[in-house]
Amino acid sequence: MTDPRHDHFALLDLPPRFALDEASLEQAYRRVQAQVHPDRFALAGAAERRVAMQWAARANEAFRILRSPLARAAYLCERHGQPIDAESNTAMPAGFLMQQMQWREELDEARSGGREAAQALAREVEARRDEVLARLAGALDERHDYADAAAGVRELHFIDRFRDELAAFLDADAAAPRGH
Repeated sequence: MTDPRHDHFALLDLPPRFALDEASLEQAYRRVQAQVHPDRFALAGAAERRVAMQWAARANEAFRILRSPLARAAYLCERHGQPIDAESNTAMPAGFLMQQMQWREELDEARSGGREAAQALAREVEARRDEVLARLAGALDERHDYADAAAGVRELHFIDRFRDELAAFLDADAAAPRGH
C-alpha cells in the first residue's frame, strides 16, 4: 500500500482514479479532517499539535488537488512518471493550435460588442472542455496512457485559462452600464 503521507488518494482512502465522485471526495476529506483537525488537539502537547497541524495541511492539499480535474489529472500523470510542465511544454497538436487562434480571434471580435458571440464562444469552449475531460478519463482510468493524458492536461490547462479570461470578459461586460 502507498504511504498516505505521500499519496493524496491514500490519505483520503480513495481509489487513484481520474473519475472521482465529488460527494465521496468531500466525505473522505471531512472524515480525515475530523480526525486530524488541530482544534481536537488544543489541549495536547506541542508535538502532538504540530503533527495534527501537518496532517491537516496535508489533507487540505490533497483535497485542493483532487477536487480540481486539471490538478487531479496532472497529479495522476506525475505519479506515473509523466511530467506535465504545462507552462514550459507548450507542444500541442496543430489542430488545437488552430483552435486556440480561432478562439482568440472570436474573443477579440466579441470585445468589440458581440456579447452573444462571446456567450456562444463560452458554450463552444465548455463543450471542448467536456470532450477533453472525457478523453482524460479514458486515458487515465481505462488505457493508463499517461503520455496521452499529459497532452490532454496541457490542452485542459489552456482551455481553463482561456475559459477564465472569457468569463472575466463576460462578467465585466454584464456589469458595464448600458446606454439607451
